Amino acid sequence: MKRAGFDSRWLPVFLLMPQLAIILVFFYWPAWQALQSSFYLEDPFGFGSTFVGFENYLRLFRSSEYLRTAGFTVVFTVLVTFFALSIALLLAVKADKVLHGARTYRTLLMWVYAVAPPVAGFITLIVFNQRWGPLTEFFALFGWDFRVRLDYTDTAIAMVIASVWKQIPVNFIFFLSGLQSIPRAVREAALIDNRSASARFWTVTFPLLAPTGFFLLIINTTYALFDTFGLIDTILRNNPGDNPITLVYKVYVDGFRGQDIGGSSAQSVVLMVLVLALTIFQFRMVDRRIHYT
Repeated sequence: MKRAGFDSRWLPVFLLMPQLAIILVFFYWPAWQALQSSFYLEDPFGFGSTFVGFENYLRLFRSSEYLRTAGFTVVFTVLVTFFALSIALLLAVKADKVLHGARTYRTLLMWVYAVAPPVAGFITLIVFNQRWGPLTEFFALFGWDFRVRLDYTDTAIAMVIASVWKQIPVNFIFFLSGLQSIPRAVREAALIDNRSASARFWTVTFPLLAPTGFFLLIINTTYALFDTFGLIDTILRNNPGDNPITLVYKVYVDGFRGQDIGGSSAQSVVLMVLVLALTIFQFRMVDRRIHYT
């Protein structure tokens, strides 16, 4: 195999400098600033700071509000990840079987990916409008007075539905690509060995999709933890009150609205540690059972 060569040893470093600079400025430097601020009680106007050690962290885990938010974040992440992956997989399997109008069918499923999170939140407010929202009227047929931003459970359900709807196209694209990459010979052999479509899927197709599913598991977990911020902010209209919020949104509420710089920095560090631990666990424990062939 022919290897790429460079006339100068510094040329590869020079080519990597733009990407390294972006990572340094937009990730490592803010992460360091958050870690440093988490050990201080800072004046919101920048007039001074007092070193308090781990007091900001202790205050977090003593707070019933923070623990409640953490519990909701776990439930929210699990629900969004599960439903976004399962629905996208079902749609990808059905789209893979479509013979006529396949491009139109796939385009209709993927167009939601172009919708920005704030726009998705605004659409959610429309369909769940308390007076004339179509989904609100649908729930009313069963005697359910669905009230977004007024009822904790109803708001949480709307947030989950909107987040799942927004993420399905990404999962659909990857699952469909994974299905189409399975060799035709493997499918024909499975068809001969087992006439049951469901049995073929779980014994042949699903294991071959394991690398794609593992990748999407990480992507969807990260999405539910962080990338739903714009959607949630639009739904709550910057007035969380007693409504459910996620940990990343609480960082914003406490830091920018409550002016608790040290406390919000400590929350950011906790989130970084959680995501790092989750990623390590997934790669070290789950990936052992996945074979890339």
